[in-house]
Amino acid sequence: MRKVIFFVTVFVSVSLLLVACHSPETTSKEAFFTWEDSYHRPVQLDTAPRRIVSISPAITEVMFLVGAQEKLVGISDFCKYPPETERITKIGGMHNINFETLLSLHPDVVLIGSMVSQKDVETIEKMGVPVVCIVEESSLEGMAEMMEVIGRITQCEDKGNAEAEKWRAKIAARKASAPNPEERKCVYYVVGFGDGGDFTAPKNTHIQEIIELAGAWNAGDSLTGWNISREYLFKVDPDIILVRREDYDAFVSRYPYTLLNAVKNNHVYPIESGWIDVVSLRNMQAVDYIREICGVRKES
Repeated sequence: MRKVIFFVTVFVSVSLLLVACHSPETTSKEAFFTWEDSYHRPVQLDTAPRRIVSISPAITEVMFLVGAQEKLVGISDFCKYPPETERITKIGGMHNINFETLLSLHPDVVLIGSMVSQKDVETIEKMGVPVVCIVEESSLEGMAEMMEVIGRITQCEDKGNAEAEKWRAKIAARKASAPNPEERKCVYYVVGFGDGGDFTAPKNTHIQEIIELAGAWNAGDSLTGWNISREYLFKVDPDIILVRREDYDAFVSRYPYTLLNAVKNNHVYPIESGWIDVVSLRNMQAVDYIREICGVRKES
């Protein structure tokens, strides 16, 4: 009888153990992060990443903003701001990633922007590293969503949300204080010049948004491409010309640009390329710089 009781007890105990092992409550685990990324791919991170590689200057800047910089173990060659990025391992450019270096960093996730090819994404994922694409939108307002998403990924959600709201508030304040359309000055940003042709920012670009948010109007707002003819440039005859700081001397001394009224009247201004060439947090510095040049009230 004792043997029967013993075997029954063992059988019941094992049965309960097996049921517990197959219980959904013990086998299913909610993922840390799920999202449809900017390439419309469903992505999932099972656990919070502690080692992150960023292949986007904008993403790198936002990680510093939300206080997640200590999780950065690798960045692209183009991630040069803030200055603290100098101490972080570089893994190459957007189009020439050093996959060996990247893999040696043992990242939990790689965060990319719009400049990384699908082929490179597939290569990274075949190495067993998840990739999340957070595209640098052509709109400054898109930076706010980037702050929120990166805040979630890095467990700095409160900081990411707070910074996103501050960013949206800055944009709203500058829109509210913009001058009337007839009072706006025409601003021409020199993307390229010389024998290879003239280039400026066309409509529907973040550069146009920067200029408009500054209370001016973009000389290229009727263009659909980046190329601008000399005839069109002289017809527009912009009030203000912005040129990269490193190109300033060459531009203001070169014919036929010396015939433009803005050059004649010393209304050509150097600007940091990092403020304006790519979507980033520093775009707001470009906005306020242009506002100051155009005599528009600067917002805090």
